[in-house]
Amino acid sequence: MHHTGGASCHPDSVGVERIDPQPGRFYDGGVPAAGGLPELPANPDLPPRIVLARTADLVGARFRMERRIGYRDRHVGDILVPAGLGSFATDLASVPALFTWLVPKDGNHLPAALLHDGLQYSPGEEPSYVSVEGHDIDAIEANRVFRDAMCDTGTGTVRRWLMWAAVTVASLVTGRGVAMSRGTIWRYRVAVVGTVAVVVVLGVLATLDLFDVDGPLPQVPWMPEGGFVAELARGVAGALVVPFVLAATWGRFWQAGVIAALSLAVLLHVTVALVAITAVYQAAERLTGRLPVVAAVGAAAVVAAALVVFVTALV
Repeated sequence: MHHTGGASCHPDSVGVERIDPQPGRFYDGGVPAAGGLPELPANPDLPPRIVLARTADLVGARFRMERRIGYRDRHVGDILVPAGLGSFATDLASVPALFTWLVPKDGNHLPAALLHDGLQYSPGEEPSYVSVEGHDIDAIEANRVFRDAMCDTGTGTVRRWLMWAAVTVASLVTGRGVAMSRGTIWRYRVAVVGTVAVVVVLGVLATLDLFDVDGPLPQVPWMPEGGFVAELARGVAGALVVPFVLAATWGRFWQAGVIAALSLAVLLHVTVALVAITAVYQAAERLTGRLPVVAAVGAAAVVAAALVVFVTALV
């Protein structure tokens, strides 16, 4: 396989296998037999070809793959996705609309995202991938394949670890395709939910402390009264330290715990603002769709009020 060298994707210092990006691990997976047509076999000597067709219902921007992607993983060997044409649909990178500004649905990570979508299936379902060596790939292993594959596509370090943490959190919460006992899955669910709850509560309390909002709520211990800059610095320090403490409850997934808690702590206020803006937008869409006249009158009133405030400020 072609080897590009360059910086490694996973340093040994964090307990993850050290690998180097190798784009040549992706290749043309051919086309499975369908509709009486013979199979076009995979060809590891050809680059991958991504051919997508939007689903007929046109709902939710979902696509079907018209050609397979081949990938030679470092642990489970060759993987072909999908198992058969029409065996699954993909929404490209499964990123909530609120966060597509941070992680777009398309980009260098797309081949890895399509591969990961094909590796997702629940017990009792037919796998939507082909493992040439006959491996059963559970959700946790699929997430690891996803992370390594993103490295091979040249995806940035921060983005691929964010995406790996996100899919790991989803796997731990849903338990879908995870080869663990029910009790173990619930233990991880409690860790995830507890981490989110603690980060959100501390984030709210820290924000109230920062802006000296009095009330019955307790004060964050590491943010005693002081100047704004000093309190802000202490709040940031807490946002960086607390995730590592909470991640101890995540066991072998502690790295995902650190990344998830840090991301939530950093993006909490941005997320709240985006949720508010999205709510206003969705309300406007519903209003203009159901009561266009009312929407037009309301918009005119808002513009008129803004004009009055603007002129008053200039006078």
